[in-house]
Amino acid sequence: MPKRLFDLVFAALGLVLLTPFLLAVALWVVCDSPGPVLFRQQRVGRAGKLFHIYKFRTMDQRVAAHGPAITIGADARITRAGNWLRRTKADELPQLVNVLLGQMSLVGPRPEVPHYVALYPSDLRELILSVRPGITDHASIEFRDESTLLGQSSDPERTYIEEILPVKLRYAAQYARSHTLWADLKIIARTISALWGYHPSGGRGPSGSA
Repeated sequence: MPKRLFDLVFAALGLVLLTPFLLAVALWVVCDSPGPVLFRQQRVGRAGKLFHIYKFRTMDQRVAAHGPAITIGADARITRAGNWLRRTKADELPQLVNVLLGQMSLVGPRPEVPHYVALYPSDLRELILSVRPGITDHASIEFRDESTLLGQSSDPERTYIEEILPVKLRYAAQYARSHTLWADLKIIARTISALWGYHPSGGRGPSGSA
């Protein structure tokens, strides 16, 4: 089954099966704090094309603008619903819509904001952007508690750029060079396994701040 067909079938099936859950989460987000259900952020997609990624909103809109652009460790702006959504990664589920729109894939390098894509080495940028970004990948599993790691740094931005981003780029380049449908299935299985058996303190790093 071609990768795009695989994405379409399983994204559509996922949205249908998860509709009751998604509606319940949307209601919880609205009741927990004022603001929109979804958070949108501009990311860089395949061939450098910009698109808006969708997530369930996890921050209180009344105070979200009065703090750093990234969330690190325990952030008081994160709502009660948002804390659970980030911990379980359920805030990423609206990206199934991005998959249906052809902007993302179920598996692929996580899409970054333009600021960080501008820092990609020139020899890797074209390679990584030659594939659709994904909801999950090897880096997503390894850095699933990225926010906590950055919270331990005296300079989180520098730590992200100099230590975490290079590892993510290595994974992304490896995926772009040799991805297969079977490998995608194994990454999906690893992602589910990691989330079911893992209970981090919550949060997200620079590339998923709300």
